[in-house]
Amino acid sequence: MRKTVRRAARATAQLALAAVMAFGSYIFITVLLITATATIAVVGAGMLPETVLLVRRIAGSKRRQVAAWTGRAIPEAYQPIEGPLRKRLRTATRDPGTFTDLRWMVAYYGYGCLPYLALPLWPVGLLVDGVWQGALGREAVVLPLISRLADLDAAWSTALLKPSPKARLAERVEELTETRAGAVAAHGAELRRIERDLHDGTQARLVSLSMRIGLAKRAYERDPEAARKLLDDAQDQAEEALTELRHVVRAIHPPILTDRGLAGAVRALAASSGLEVTVRVHGLEDGPRAPAAVEAAAYFVVAEALTNAAKHSGAERAEVRLARTLGGLAVSVRDEGRGGAGGTTLGEAPGGEAGGSGLLGMRRRVAALDGTLLLTSPVGGPTVIDVELPCVW
Repeated sequence: MRKTVRRAARATAQLALAAVMAFGSYIFITVLLITATATIAVVGAGMLPETVLLVRRIAGSKRRQVAAWTGRAIPEAYQPIEGPLRKRLRTATRDPGTFTDLRWMVAYYGYGCLPYLALPLWPVGLLVDGVWQGALGREAVVLPLISRLADLDAAWSTALLKPSPKARLAERVEELTETRAGAVAAHGAELRRIERDLHDGTQARLVSLSMRIGLAKRAYERDPEAARKLLDDAQDQAEEALTELRHVVRAIHPPILTDRGLAGAVRALAASSGLEVTVRVHGLEDGPRAPAAVEAAAYFVVAEALTNAAKHSGAERAEVRLARTLGGLAVSVRDEGRGGAGGTTLGEAPGGEAGGSGLLGMRRRVAALDGTLLLTSPVGGPTVIDVELPCVW
């Protein structure tokens, strides 16, 4: 009996919240219908986006209330209402999420009365179930109805508030638009970096190499010793130019990934990082490899994270985990440094290069592959970067 009463009490509290929300919904819809036309006529259409935002907050409260009862979150899919008034009006009137919320509010006008049915059930339930369950040892009959009312309210609200396929598609399009913009920005920054490296490094050395060969040709007949020295210098310049070209190629797609795979390449990074790094690999050394783009993104995430840990975190140890998952590749980098990371460059204040380096660069590189990156870095450490990269094995 006690268990039944406790569950009924919890359901009643849930229904009480629903009753308050239903009452507020009645008032809101009534006032909205009465004043909508007058408001637009007198104040202007500029109030419409704010009204839609208010509806979203009310629907969000109901989603949270239902999630607290069922233990399952109800997703939401909204287009952001921002920018000039014309754009905000267009979003407010065309966003499928707006119609989902309005449909729920209108329906709640009807089934919002469910919470009030629980009030007369309590005295009847305590009397009937107290005798039925307590004296006769039977299962309670009346009080469980209160829980079922809460379940029914939650089920109907879930069905009405979950995003429509059209809303999910609109949200996905918005997400892909942002991802594409980030990928284009990261690609542009990468091209500028490669151009800068070639112009300032390799090209300058090749020009110097050409000049030395020309001087050696002119000096060959009259001063062979000087010509030999110039050719030696030219050879040194050629080797340095080749070294810089290898650096540029490695920045595009490290050859070590092709030669040794992701696990071997990451172990090489760990050995040269200057930290005591433990590399743990699960499921990657057997079976098919991840696509080249996925391996490259994982490699650069690890390289950037270890570089910033060595430079800025004050850590002496770090750990890298690589794991094959059902949906793709999981990468985790943890250092035992001072924490507090969160700027565009890990370990530094916000405002680092907004191109292809630091946290922003990693996020863009991961987002371009439809992956996710989560940074956890409380003050005092540790700093943990968790990355999920989807792929088909």
